[in-house]
Amino acid sequence: MALSPRVPELGALELLLAVARLGSVGRAAAELGVSQPTASARIKGMERQVGVPLLERSPRGSRPTEAGRLVVEWARQVVEAAQALDAGIDALRERRDARLTVVASLTVAEYLMPGWLLALHAVIPGTAVTLRTANSADVAGHVLAGDADLGFVEGPLPPAGLAGAVVAADRLVVVVAPDHPWARRRSPLSGRELAATPLVLREPGSGTREVLEMALAPYGGTAPPRLELASSTALKAAAMTGAGPVCLSELAVVEELATRRLVAVRLAPELDLRRPLRAVWPSGQRPTGPARELLALTRRTAGTHQARMAQARTLPPKTAREGPAAPQGPALRVRPDRSSKS
Repeated sequence: MALSPRVPELGALELLLAVARLGSVGRAAAELGVSQPTASARIKGMERQVGVPLLERSPRGSRPTEAGRLVVEWARQVVEAAQALDAGIDALRERRDARLTVVASLTVAEYLMPGWLLALHAVIPGTAVTLRTANSADVAGHVLAGDADLGFVEGPLPPAGLAGAVVAADRLVVVVAPDHPWARRRSPLSGRELAATPLVLREPGSGTREVLEMALAPYGGTAPPRLELASSTALKAAAMTGAGPVCLSELAVVEELATRRLVAVRLAPELDLRRPLRAVWPSGQRPTGPARELLALTRRTAGTHQARMAQARTLPPKTAREGPAAPQGPALRVRPDRSSKS
């Protein structure tokens, strides 16, 4: 039921309570941070609205009339209820701001998210983070359904219904085992050759698969895949065992290329396999709380990430005896959500 127009607004009720407690419109105005003329005008407006005098004014101050004392008692209950509501909303916001659910494509979750979450922990140490992994198509579904505060996808455009911001750049590489014929070829691999070759690929719906299919569309699209696998680790293992050429993120094979366990095939300039990595959220909304802070962190570290990848491309290959580089900094242990498709 709609309230009667005779019910004063909450601010006017707070002013009336202050006058009754302090015995002066001027002192009540000072306590609430408004001018005395403004307070007097608000009291008079409330009296017109209610339809009865609420204050008796004298040189010694102001006090409630008989009707005013009744209104003061009712107003106290209303203001106390509003204060309880305000406190409850603050508690809900604090509880929400102490939790963050992120769903990310596999590449982002494995190779970028650990560093971002460590940086977030340094800024907001009390935030409990849940990280789920899914392919880019499923990430969009989770964010649209409200299952995550923020999503991260791979691909040229934000999925339908989502707004987004580019937070990093990546490129796909074609890699093979060192004994594969392509590892020794001198001429770059053309788009037509790549399109005609059965590859070991990520599953449909992944950002990696989408970017590759778009790049090879002018050449008739990708050939039927030799294998479809759902993780970068599985793709790398397949390539190293000689299952065939693999197309996957450069982020995923830095160590394997440096130790010559895999070899990157030089591609013709016509093949553009670069792709942006995006943070996404529902259109018409903006990330808040820890999600907003995480988004800001990803943007601040984008330049550092690009410089690190450029440096990695220029490093000489390591020998197998050197082994992988020692990890730098503390490790972040993330428990995957087994219910999500990775």
